[in-house]
Amino acid sequence: MKNLLYSFLLITCFAFTAKAQQKPLAPTEYKDHIGKEATLCDTVYGVKIFSDTLTLLNMGGNYPNQKFTIAIKGNKLQLDWVNLKRKHVCVTGLLELYKNSLEIVASEPNQITVSK
Repeated sequence: MKNLLYSFLLITCFAFTAKAQQKPLAPTEYKDHIGKEATLCDTVYGVKIFSDTLTLLNMGGNYPNQKFTIAIKGNKLQLDWVNLKRKHVCVTGLLELYKNSLEIVASEPNQITVSK
């Protein structure tokens, strides 16, 4: 029984490691991955805080010409919103279309990485 438990824990650890190391998509690949989990990286051009549970980050360009939007939902993610512009950010999540624009939703701290 212990061997089965150790095997399960080992496999689970490798599964989370593989997910965290997902290779970022190139902009030309975005449309091909709609509806799938993906990692996208780019520079923050705009931050719009709608409430304490919804913040939008415009990535790769100013609204309405951004490459994609990161929708941060919930209050588990606490970032330095004021100094986030011009920072390089990577996010992993479900790639969706919202009003004909690419959007990726993040609600957990492990989904987003901000470069220093």
